[in-house]
Formats: sequence, structure tokens, C-alpha cells
Amino acid sequence: MAKQAFDTLRALAIASQALGFILIITLETLMGDAARPWQGWTLATMVLCALVIAVVRLYRRNRARKALDRRLADAQADDDDDDPA
Repeated sequence: MAKQAFDTLRALAIASQALGFILIITLETLMGDAARPWQGWTLATMVLCALVIAVVRLYRRNRARKALDRRLADAQADDDDDDPA
């Protein structure tokens, strides 16, 4: 079984969500009911970060898939050139 490489995007997603939740709890502790608007902005920022990370992950996956398709097409073309007809 191949060893998994460190996933930077996953670590960034986990860290941003953890930081957001810590900030929400801290705001509630320090400000009470006055923290509601700030908590809303914090939650909106957390969702925006998650969406950006998802789009970056999708972009990287598609780029890798296209590179693999290109390599397979090149290998197929090389095989076709080697066959005597």
C-alpha cells in the first residue's frame, strides 16, 4: 500500500475551521450577545475558505487528470508509430 503524502489543502482546511470555531467561542465568551454579528462574519469567512479550498482541490484534480490523459495519449501514439504495417 502506498504511503499518503502530506495533504496541504486538507491541513489548511482543518486549521481554518478550527481557528474559526475557536474565534466564535472566544467572541461569545468575551462579548456575550454583542458578539452575534462578529460570529456571523466569522462563520461566513469559514464557509468562504472552505469553498476556495474545494475549488483549488478540484482544479488540481482536473489538472492531474488532464496530464495523465495526455501521457496516455502520447504513449498510445508511440505504440502506433512502432508497429510495422
